[in-house]
Amino acid sequence: MSAIASVERPKSESPKSKVQTPRSGEDLARRLSADAVVRRDEPLGRRTTLRVGGAANYYVEPASEEDLREVLKFCREKALDWLPIGRGSNLLVRDGGFRGVVICLAHRAFSRIEVEGQRIHCGAGAKMRTVAVEAKRHSLAGLEFLEGIPGSIGGGLRMNAGAMGGAMFDVVESVRVIDASGKVEERNRVEVEVQYRSCPSLKTQIALGATLCGQPGLREMIEHRMNEFSQKRWGSQPAAPSAGCIFKNTPTVPAGKLVEELGLKGMRIGGAMISNEHGNFIVNDGKGTAKDVLELIEMIQKRAREKRGIQLETEVEIVGEERGEY
Repeated sequence: MSAIASVERPKSESPKSKVQTPRSGEDLARRLSADAVVRRDEPLGRRTTLRVGGAANYYVEPASEEDLREVLKFCREKALDWLPIGRGSNLLVRDGGFRGVVICLAHRAFSRIEVEGQRIHCGAGAKMRTVAVEAKRHSLAGLEFLEGIPGSIGGGLRMNAGAMGGAMFDVVESVRVIDASGKVEERNRVEVEVQYRSCPSLKTQIALGATLCGQPGLREMIEHRMNEFSQKRWGSQPAAPSAGCIFKNTPTVPAGKLVEELGLKGMRIGGAMISNEHGNFIVNDGKGTAKDVLELIEMIQKRAREKRGIQLETEVEIVGEERGEY
């Protein structure tokens, strides 16, 4: 039997998982195409770069927009919450997991990249680094910063991801989205509200793809900038599992510099530690839990308030339930 012909339960998961799954899981699998992936009680630690977090009731990779509409319809019918994820960076899932449906547009149908003049049409599942490389191949400048962001276009749009002085919506011309009812529309950049490290409308909609716009440039110069950004990143960021930057920068001081000034680098709770390489990263030594990370976040926030009068706001998206809440 095909691995995607019915709902799967990971071999490492006990049927008595604390995440209780409705019996209609087989219904969802039957409603989708043969190329779709549906799994029950999927551990989300394996789906995030921080490598922590409990299970989702359902993990789904639709193979088409029609599949995605069926998934959203299923969620409406069963009154289930849904959560889109990309490559799992900038995401912290609590130890109790996610009660609902996690949707990942990893299928090749959502990962296409096409270049037309100065425009790059890319699906939500395309890796940002791949888009940067494709832009370089076509001598399009302005997208070099994407090379260093370990995520997909959909996640980058949702978080208005940025690095090296650039941000996702700086290069967006239009976004194609689907809402909870299954309605699809194309929205110009000027129609989309954008904030620092956030795109509010994509909390209730799912990005299907975007048209990005570059500028003609010399391929050698583009490659030079990408290499420069890469060296800077690897020279200042930890290699251990992390979710990327934990806090948004403040108007007065970068979050990482603030954490360093507070003397907190190297602080540890359980298997989670504030990185020695960069104060705005919390790394997992392989034994960390979401609870460890959350306690470190709270400790940093408390110290910043007490010592500097600064309220640090998390950049990482925190989702799911505490263990025992199910």
